[in-house]
Amino acid sequence: MIRHISIQTIKGSVLLLAALACVSFTVVLHHGWANYDQTKTLNFKGEILESSYENPHGMLKLKVDDKVWTVVLAPPSRMEARGLKSDALAKGTSATVVGYPHKKVKDEMRAERITISDKTTELR
Repeated sequence: MIRHISIQTIKGSVLLLAALACVSFTVVLHHGWANYDQTKTLNFKGEILESSYENPHGMLKLKVDDKVWTVVLAPPSRMEARGLKSDALAKGTSATVVGYPHKKVKDEMRAERITISDKTTELR
């Protein structure tokens, strides 16, 4: 018995496969928060050397004493909604960051909150 498959069924299948491929690719690119040790809280005050306010999350380089930390922030949409604008992360700004160290990457942390000019923003 020969079945006839409609063009709509084929288009639907192709769209479904394309959507699954996109979701799988995105999941592979985004690192998980499981890579950070939530049993060790870090609390640093330092100078912002550089920052990015881009998806999937913002980042900054924070100079603390003689060490530079890569600080993973929240997505820009969350930071914006909570009142942390991109210009607050300007080079030379003093910031206090509380978060967790990466389990394998030396000098990287995931920020839970950031304080700039006496304004604290919860990032998670």
